[in-house]
Amino acid sequence: MNDPPARQASQASMAAVEAGDRAAWLALFAPDAVIEDPIGVSVLDPTGQGHRGTAAIAAFWDHTIASGTIRFAIRESYAAGDEVANVGTITTTFPDGNAVAVDGVFTYRVDDDGLIRALRAYWSEASMRTEESGQDSAG
Repeated sequence: MNDPPARQASQASMAAVEAGDRAAWLALFAPDAVIEDPIGVSVLDPTGQGHRGTAAIAAFWDHTIASGTIRFAIRESYAAGDEVANVGTITTTFPDGNAVAVDGVFTYRVDDDGLIRALRAYWSEASMRTEESGQDSAG
């Protein structure tokens, strides 16, 4: 049985991020998509309104994703309709070798063409933890 389109899109998104492939990642999003990562006001989104549209999503990559090497360890995934919720850990390793990890729920909603319309991440800055320098965080 084939994975539902939302799960396929989430897997393609995570693969592009792990590969550092900005163009492939941006191609997965509908023009009017929104990223809320994390949801609400945060250091990554001072207004709490999310990053909406192609230019804002590209800027999110440039200022957030490109800051280090990101690895995903998804423990559970639940698809329903045009959405999927992935439960797991994201670990970011920075160029200096320091790393941070956060557990969360990461949801993706796709349109009829399988493009991501919404990526929402349920986690908080307070739940971030540091990982030892040089630790293999591929999970």
